[in-house]
Amino acid sequence: MKKALIFLLMVVLTVSLAACGGGKSGSEGTQSAQSGSGSGSSGQTSGDGGEAKKEKVKLSLWHNFTGNDLRATMMREQIEQFQKERPDIELEIQAIPPDGYKTRLKTVAAANEMPDVFMMWPGAMTKEFHAGGLIQPINALLDSKPEWRDGYLPGSFDDFTIDGNIYSATLGLTPTSILFYNKAILEKYNLEVPKTWDELMNAVKVVKENGITPIALGNKAAWLAQSSIISSLADRVTGTEWFLKASAQDGAKFTDPEFVQALTLLQDLWKAGAFQEGFNSIDNTQMEVMFAQGQAAMMIDGGWALSNLAANATPEQMKDMGATVLPSVPGGKGNPNSVSGALGSALGLSSKVEGDRLQAAYDLIYALSGPDVQKKTLDSSNLVSYKAELDESKVSPIFSEVYKLVNSVERTPVYDNVMTSAGSDAVNNGLQELLMGGDPQSIAQKIQDAQAKSLEN
Repeated sequence: MKKALIFLLMVVLTVSLAACGGGKSGSEGTQSAQSGSGSGSSGQTSGDGGEAKKEKVKLSLWHNFTGNDLRATMMREQIEQFQKERPDIELEIQAIPPDGYKTRLKTVAAANEMPDVFMMWPGAMTKEFHAGGLIQPINALLDSKPEWRDGYLPGSFDDFTIDGNIYSATLGLTPTSILFYNKAILEKYNLEVPKTWDELMNAVKVVKENGITPIALGNKAAWLAQSSIISSLADRVTGTEWFLKASAQDGAKFTDPEFVQALTLLQDLWKAGAFQEGFNSIDNTQMEVMFAQGQAAMMIDGGWALSNLAANATPEQMKDMGATVLPSVPGGKGNPNSVSGALGSALGLSSKVEGDRLQAAYDLIYALSGPDVQKKTLDSSNLVSYKAELDESKVSPIFSEVYKLVNSVERTPVYDNVMTSAGSDAVNNGLQELLMGGDPQSIAQKIQDAQAKSLEN
């Protein structure tokens, strides 16, 4: 009897220990499997049945869609929609105004602390991030969505491609140097749309004499005069081949007479009173509103202005707007029937993203760049490098005019899309100095020195 009781107690004790041990082992096993499935997720047991629940995959997203223009509003809506449809992905979002975005991004890039997914630019920025090992290609994503990949226009991936790898898919096409004009103001003073430099200078003189700002300019962030004016104006003077050689420091220099001439032409506009007072203290958005409201006869700006014009001008004001290329210059070597431009910015992917987080990042990039968004971008008065049919009922007359214009002229390089960051900064800062009376030859020397030195490093 005593032996039987001891045996029974031993059985009960063994079963109890097995049950306790089995429960603990099962929980640890689930956590181990989940943590090994990807860097962005880990497992945890639920309180009611022991079943594992995945934690949300976390991704950081940086963008610059902060304005009230149609495109920025549309893109924020797309981000919100993605968050609703994908509750398994937690986005840590930083929305940074465009004027400060590049500086913030370059700062974290220098510290190797890139966000997971972020807006970046083709050309020089993509090359520099690639050289620093900061980004990874998206070939696998594009190959998994052939209907999206094949919908892009020829050349759409060129400035994002390095050694056969594609690092992003553009969200737009960006002509940077369009001469917008107010038809009513020009007609009032019997002026034709300027096609030559002399005609432009005459229009500036006549309009200014009548108390109206000839050309609205918002160069607070310094890049605008570079991207929207000198990129196209200098090409008129020097030709594209010279610029590419000077940028590569291969047989041409920014101190060459033709580039100094281009700087001098821009300064001549300033001396003639073409721009309003305080143009270095207002940004491009304020400049666009100024033009939209008829406070200036002309504006030299990029395709990005179209969305802002649509949001800030009345239908009557929109009807008065026209668009053309910059005028030709005497003895110029460049093609006057051209506009400087580049592929638009796009979503880059940090080289540190992997595992579950990589697939989540792919899903996010597609949700914000796919065919549906390309069409919505076009309908929100922004040009795209994608096969999307324009619905003219959804856009302004000026957008339709620019759309036809950029599809009928040659595209030439934008300075900061080709030059190094240091060289581009020297151009930006130099143009601000130039438009305050600085010496063109001295400014050209600073640009030359910055570009040459940065290529040596």
